[in-house]
Amino acid sequence: MRDALASGAVIAVAWTVGHLGGWRSAEVLLFALAGVVGGRHFLREGIARLRGQRVVGIEVLMAAAALGAAGLGLWDEAAVLVFLYAGAEALEELAYARTRSAIRRLLALAPQDAHVLRDGQEVVVPAARLRPGDRCVVRPGEAIPTDGVVVDGVSAVDESPVTGESLPVDKRPGDRVYAGAVNRHGVLVVEVTAAFADNTLSRIIHLVEEAQERKGRLQSVIERFGRRYSPAVLAAAAALLIVPPAFGQPWMPWALRAVVLLVAAAPCALVMSTPVAIAAGIATAGRHGVLVKGGAHLEELGRVQVVAFDKTGTLTAGTPEVTDVVPLGGATSSDVLVLAASVERLSEHVIGAAVVRRATAQGVPLAAADDFRALPGMGAQARVDGAVATVGSLALLRGCGIPAETASAAAARLEEQGKTVVAVARDGVVLGLIAVRDRIRPHARDALRALRRLGVRTLMLTGDSEQTAAAIARELGIDHVHARLRPEDKVRIVEGLRARGVVVAMVGDGINDAPALAAASVGIAMGAAGTDAAIEAADVALMADDLRQVAYAIRLGRTVRWISAQNVVFSLLLLSVLVPSAVLGAVTVVVAIVAHEVSELLAVANGLRVARCRPA
Repeated sequence: MRDALASGAVIAVAWTVGHLGGWRSAEVLLFALAGVVGGRHFLREGIARLRGQRVVGIEVLMAAAALGAAGLGLWDEAAVLVFLYAGAEALEELAYARTRSAIRRLLALAPQDAHVLRDGQEVVVPAARLRPGDRCVVRPGEAIPTDGVVVDGVSAVDESPVTGESLPVDKRPGDRVYAGAVNRHGVLVVEVTAAFADNTLSRIIHLVEEAQERKGRLQSVIERFGRRYSPAVLAAAAALLIVPPAFGQPWMPWALRAVVLLVAAAPCALVMSTPVAIAAGIATAGRHGVLVKGGAHLEELGRVQVVAFDKTGTLTAGTPEVTDVVPLGGATSSDVLVLAASVERLSEHVIGAAVVRRATAQGVPLAAADDFRALPGMGAQARVDGAVATVGSLALLRGCGIPAETASAAAARLEEQGKTVVAVARDGVVLGLIAVRDRIRPHARDALRALRRLGVRTLMLTGDSEQTAAAIARELGIDHVHARLRPEDKVRIVEGLRARGVVVAMVGDGINDAPALAAASVGIAMGAAGTDAAIEAADVALMADDLRQVAYAIRLGRTVRWISAQNVVFSLLLLSVLVPSAVLGAVTVVVAIVAHEVSELLAVANGLRVARCRPA
């Protein structure tokens, strides 16, 4: 930018000298100086590309046009051309810097210092020196210095800079927290789990900046076109200089047309059609908790027709919870829950843990149990207050000789709703049933509705039973269900869709769904904050466990594709007018310069509109 401003200042002085009169030599010298000052940077770039990559870039075309104009005595036009091109390049770089700084500003959210507990005393140390195992005190209003686990205190933490989650999240001992998140209320003691350079915030910045260097498909096509187009323009300009004069035409008018052609045909706006939009899109996504690992993936998101979801850990939280307690034969709900929880608290099964959590939440006093015996795949038995308590499937009760006919009808109704049924019996008499189901993620229904509004079809790919999968699908409004699948079956379904030309995104937890994520057109990992495996497995990582970000990512991809297409069409239409006009002598150097630079600035400004695409 400094070179462009200096060049403009020298041009202003040259015009002033010219208006004073009688100073033509000084005026020409000043215009030449303006050209050197403004053009030295992009000329070096053009020569470096020509030498290193054997590519004739736009810089070479503009330098040739400026030298040609100067050779024809059009010193002011040559200087203005260099000034405007250097200014446009500087503004383009500012646009890139804006998208980069939008992400790098996140780094400033993490504090420079941390209050570390050493021998029972608080010591202020630079955050960069924190190491795993250190314990930090974070007071209300302070930002968390690096990733860690809460070991003491309860508070609400604003994680929006990291995960894009707009509402503060309650944190208590055992919960993870991330660098840059802001503690809102109580005092927290956080045990550091990652050094500052390795924390989630630093990884986000690194991944986004790395992604901005990866080109999209359309951008790569345009660059390949440019490698052939620029030499062709140089050849056409040379032909205008040589061929007409060889047939007796005056040299000067054709030389002027050659210079105008070099300016008019430079495809700056075309080359800038997609990079700014993609860079802005990746940065915008990163600010809202969506990591896109390259321009090609962002473009592919805009083409998605089908989204396939894993169930457990994706559509559901992966944590079972009690939904129903059904007493039978005169027992009460409390009788059923007390007996079941007294047995299950000795179990390590996830369903047993859900029963105990329900009893604890209701404040039910548990009884002492002994002679506990786990029956893998069936349930458990124990002696509670001298009575034999059996907790498990109806098949377990029948196997123990306990009549379960009275419970069969109620169990069937619960199973039709996709719930797992646990029967509870005491001394051979069924007291009741407990129904358990995996909890559907918050906002899952909103996310599926948003996808339907975008015209995207949805699938569920799960290893669960048909009955459970169908119940969840009905509740969420999923279009198609495939149940009882192994990991290789998910891959086969995804590959089958792609073989039919369907662009499919796979959403999973990023670890056990890695094969299907890799097979999809776009792999999207859920809950990637702090999970290297999830980020590694997928093309897109959602930092928060919020399925609504899937629809946002697709909408952002469509916006990038639409704006890129607008720029490409505009640039090609402009070239289709300017190039013939230059050859026919219908435009001047000044008109070509203004049209060229204005078109480039319009392409950059249009690309930056992507930053306005925010989650609904």
